[in-house]
Amino acid sequence: MFSDIMANEIEILSSIIQRRRSIFPPSYTGEEIPDELILKVLESANYAPTHKLTEPWRFIVLRKEGKHKFGLELARLYQEQTPPHQFLQKKFEAMVEKADQSSCVIVLNAQLHPGQIPEWEEIAAFACAVQNMALTAEALNIGAYWSSPGTIDQLPAYFNMAENEKCFGLFFMGFHNEAPRAARRGPIEDKVRWIEE
Repeated sequence: MFSDIMANEIEILSSIIQRRRSIFPPSYTGEEIPDELILKVLESANYAPTHKLTEPWRFIVLRKEGKHKFGLELARLYQEQTPPHQFLQKKFEAMVEKADQSSCVIVLNAQLHPGQIPEWEEIAAFACAVQNMALTAEALNIGAYWSSPGTIDQLPAYFNMAENEKCFGLFFMGFHNEAPRAARRGPIEDKVRWIEE
C-alpha cells in the first residue's frame, strides 16, 4: 500500500535526484563548507551497494593550502605533458583557480581487489558512492561536480596511494546561489522495453 509517508519520501527523493546537476567552481560563493557537512556527504558514500562488502571507496579531502598546492600540481602536470604548441595559459591558470574557488576538493579513489571481485563491480559500487555524495550535496544546497582531468594517472604518485588504489577523479564542492532547476533528460519511455510474455 502506497502510504502518505511513502508518497512524501518519494517526492523529496525524486526532487533531489531531478535537481542534481554539476555546479562548477566559478559559481561558488567562497563561503567555507563546515567539516560536519563534508562528513555528511562522505558518510552517504559509505552506504552505496558493495559486493562482498569490500567498500572500495577511498577519499582524500583537500582544504585551504592543501587544495591550493594541489591546484598548482595539476597545472604543473598539464604544462609538463602538453606540447608547447598546444599549451594554453588560460587553461593552466584555470586549474589553480578552480581549486582556490572551491571550499574543498575530494580526491575520488577506489581500492580494488583483483582476484577477489571483478574490477567492473568495484567501479560500479564506487560510482554509486559518488552519486550518493552528489545527491547529498544537492540536498544541502552545496554545489558539486565530478571531474576527471587528463593528468589523473599521475595523481597516485602525488598522494602516495597504495598499489591497488586507483584514482577516478576529483569532486569539487562549494556553496552557491544558483536557482534550482531540474536537469534536462529525454523521456524514460524511449529507453525502456517491457517484456511480459
